[in-house]
Amino acid sequence: MRGRGWWLVGFAVFAMLMALLGLAVGSVNIPLKDVWHSLFRAENGTYDVIILHVRLPEIITAIAAGAGLAAAGLLMQTIFLNPLAGPGVLGLTGGAALGVALVLLAQPLWAMMPLPQDLLVTLAALSGAIAVLLLITFADRRVDDGITLLILGLMVGYLSAALVSVLQASSEARALKGFVLWGLGSFGGMELTRLPWLLVPVAIGLILALTLVKPLNAMLIGDDHARTMGVDVDRVRRRSIWISGLLAGTVTAFCGPIAFLGLAVPHVARAFVRSADHRLLMPATILLGAGLALVCDLIVRGAWTGAVLPLNAVTSLLGVPVVLWVLLSGRKWAKR
Repeated sequence: MRGRGWWLVGFAVFAMLMALLGLAVGSVNIPLKDVWHSLFRAENGTYDVIILHVRLPEIITAIAAGAGLAAAGLLMQTIFLNPLAGPGVLGLTGGAALGVALVLLAQPLWAMMPLPQDLLVTLAALSGAIAVLLLITFADRRVDDGITLLILGLMVGYLSAALVSVLQASSEARALKGFVLWGLGSFGGMELTRLPWLLVPVAIGLILALTLVKPLNAMLIGDDHARTMGVDVDRVRRRSIWISGLLAGTVTAFCGPIAFLGLAVPHVARAFVRSADHRLLMPATILLGAGLALVCDLIVRGAWTGAVLPLNAVTSLLGVPVVLWVLLSGRKWAKR
């Protein structure tokens, strides 16, 4: 445990380096000394505007999104004991997207509500994500089969996508354009004044996830064994579901449905730390999720190629090989 704890330091340094690189590299490359000056002694110059009002909010958003989705994926893989459990595969992202679509595409229904749109979108995404998770949990108790559960999650995702398509077909052009751009996924477009709506729920979710590391370790061996150790399995499962919904729903509301980060990052973290101990694996997954999200953001912004790419395309290109590796590794993760 102590020797492997150095991976946490490595992942933290990696995330900080990627954040610094993200501030300096882009369509306009900024020297590191000017980055430092803009962060701590800003004078409203050109570099100050680019860093403080464009890149810094994007970097913070990427860190929060990567950490939140990675933690949600690890929670779901543990409580379902399934390596392919993740926000996208189990329909969680689709449910959140449906909630956002109801707000953005069916605006006359919500126009009279005295709530800020950011709060309304966040609540809608959380409601959709948690509704799907509750359905998956109910099905998990009935079918008790990992493959069937994955198929059910995919069907829920397809159903959500179908309902979103119906809303798109009946919405006005302006609202439709905004929703399509949101659906491509992006860490950009955030303003400093909007960041608390994202950061506060994600921070709460991450803190709560870290408090579950001991009971999650016990549940790895089996529910019956965890109960003999005094773990309230049903309570831990419910809390994990609510935390996963909070994290994935909030990130989806502000960044769009981001594919594969929540599914792939926990496996990459396991490959590095070589441990299933959540006291090490949970913080490692959170740090690595933040770092890899920053890498994806650099690629999306064309830091090296000059070509701007869709975020979901980049995360899929990085995540699919990890999923294929998990499938071909032959590990038996199923409950029985």
